[in-house]
Amino acid sequence: MTRRLIAPLLFGLIGAGILVGLGVWQLQRLHWKEGLLAQIDARITAAPVALPADPDPATDKYLPVTVSGRLTARELDVLTSRKNIGPGYRIVTAMVTADGRRIMVDRGFLPENRKDSPRPPEEVTVTGNLHWPDETDAFTPPPDPKANLWFARDVPAMARALGTDPVLVVARKVEGDRSKIEPMPVDTSGVPNNHRNYAITWFSLAVVWLGMTGLLLWRITRRKD
Repeated sequence: MTRRLIAPLLFGLIGAGILVGLGVWQLQRLHWKEGLLAQIDARITAAPVALPADPDPATDKYLPVTVSGRLTARELDVLTSRKNIGPGYRIVTAMVTADGRRIMVDRGFLPENRKDSPRPPEEVTVTGNLHWPDETDAFTPPPDPKANLWFARDVPAMARALGTDPVLVVARKVEGDRSKIEPMPVDTSGVPNNHRNYAITWFSLAVVWLGMTGLLLWRITRRKD
């Protein structure tokens, strides 16, 4: 009878060991992700600098900057929504900087019922973060040029539409803007961090696996030769 228990016991222990190992790996990933998010948060809230001459999406993502210039009348409305507020739009406006460069400014959120409110060109100073959001996939609808409606922020495509450099500053504060658009600054809330849930799942499966192994061993011992 003892020999009959060896194979299922080993199978159960090895399987549980693998599942526990996966759970430990996810805890390690959780520690790494929390450190990464802390670094991003620190970068986002650092003291702003002047806009680089040639921003790089890899090295300058989340870089805090301050830039002055004139907001133009050219803009794109990106469909979005806010909790407890409802649907609305991110207003992305072409800006001519004080040194003559053309960039884009994500000014923030405008409720749906204020979409057609006047937003005349004006001189402003924007403090925010450089960002190249990864929001498009195979299921993202194409923009509707007639309605000036976009369904995601795609920096290269928006730059072509507005005739600017592929540079987007997501505003944290806009001095001189009288349009009452509420900034939606960059933060880490959109960066996924599900490693804790994954770890709980693997550890739970390990417990279930051991329970099933124990049940199997019990049933074997109950069998008659």
